[in-house]
Amino acid sequence: MTRMTTTWSVEDEPHDSPVAAALWRAYYTEVSDRWYLLHEGRVTDPDELEREVAADTGAYLSPPDGVLLVARYGGEPVGTAGVRLTDAATAELKRVFLLAEARGKGGAALLVTAAEDAARALGAERIVLDTRGDLVEARALYARLGYEESPPHNDHEYADHWFTKRLTWT
Repeated sequence: MTRMTTTWSVEDEPHDSPVAAALWRAYYTEVSDRWYLLHEGRVTDPDELEREVAADTGAYLSPPDGVLLVARYGGEPVGTAGVRLTDAATAELKRVFLLAEARGKGGAALLVTAAEDAARALGAERIVLDTRGDLVEARALYARLGYEESPPHNDHEYADHWFTKRLTWT
């Protein structure tokens, strides 16, 4: 699947490609540093960063039950969004991220919309996600795109907010 605008494109990417790995590292570094700065006044310990990046390979974002999308701006990889089926009717949105220099240019909505299309293609009727309270920009994006706060669908340690969106209408 490819979505294109004048300067943006969103395409499937193998979860273990060098592009995916670099974006995963950037994503994890940013959200981890943000949490530690808020709660402990420090950035992520380098050894912890390496351990955590290596521990989450993203294999669940591979076919047949998942997909990783990479957004490119002007041809350069700048962001990701992943989708995985959690059951036959439910997809989970994962790793929604844009590099700082790509923000504010419409790419986040394009990425999430492409992820929703990918979830539908996998057969999902709804999509869920979790995020943290300090990620206010993400929560605002999801609300703007029609996601509604919902009861927890998991017990992830850092999740403070859970969202859901219907992908099909009966």
